[in-house]
Amino acid sequence: MKKIAWITDTAAQLDDAFIRKYDIHILPLSVVFSDGSFRESIDLTQEEFYDRLRLAKVSPKTSQPAIGEMVSLYEELQLEGYDFAMALHLSSGLSGTFESAQAAAKMTDFNVHVIDSKIGSFPMVKMIESGNELFANGKDVEEVVAAMTELTAKSKLFFIPSSLNQLHKSGRVSGTQTFISNLLNIKVVISFEDGKPVMKEKVRSNKRAKDNVTSALRGDMTTGTVPEVAVIHCNNADDAEIWKHELLQEFPSLRVQVVALSVCVGVHAGEGTTGLSWVAY
Repeated sequence: MKKIAWITDTAAQLDDAFIRKYDIHILPLSVVFSDGSFRESIDLTQEEFYDRLRLAKVSPKTSQPAIGEMVSLYEELQLEGYDFAMALHLSSGLSGTFESAQAAAKMTDFNVHVIDSKIGSFPMVKMIESGNELFANGKDVEEVVAAMTELTAKSKLFFIPSSLNQLHKSGRVSGTQTFISNLLNIKVVISFEDGKPVMKEKVRSNKRAKDNVTSALRGDMTTGTVPEVAVIHCNNADDAEIWKHELLQEFPSLRVQVVALSVCVGVHAGEGTTGLSWVAY
């Protein structure tokens, strides 16, 4: 068996047990406030981030891992005797992390296979899980890269921001759109198309937004297999648990977990965001 290193970033929001199980190396994304830059999960917890976000007069920005940090990690893994690395990163439509990882790989003699997840959060977990299973079953690296890349087209991620306020602060929507949305209680549904977030629907009320997303899930369950979904959220676990309960009432055999989103999503989508994510097989 080859000794394989797995690398990802904090967009995946892996728990400690998963990291230990697959021996994964994490490159942290960063949030930049007016008083400095903070590495996610290292310098800044979820709670600390949202406390800071509420008080921030200027909206924070996000920052990818430094290319020098990537090169150092690759060289360290090579010295530790790894044969090659599999590096899965946040969508290139959201961050330059994927491109930086490709550039860093060319700066060392270590063989790093860099994959653009074209998404974030829960699907990244399933891609890493699938890749490990394929290696365990004797597949070669080209087959694993191809299979993980294929999963990017089957991955779904929907967001419902609680308001457009943070999207406005981060420059994603206009002040007029935000004002009208808040006035009329209009909710937007954001999904991913070819690795980029797109506003798909504008509906009146959070219930209709959730129904819209759940309808997309039903569609994928009808045409394929969806064994598991994640209710995702930005510091809104209570509403996420309610949605989980609603899903289990309709789909009793579905595995449903609640997953906090990366704080880098919170920078743009804002506190209170909820959503759904799954991989359709």
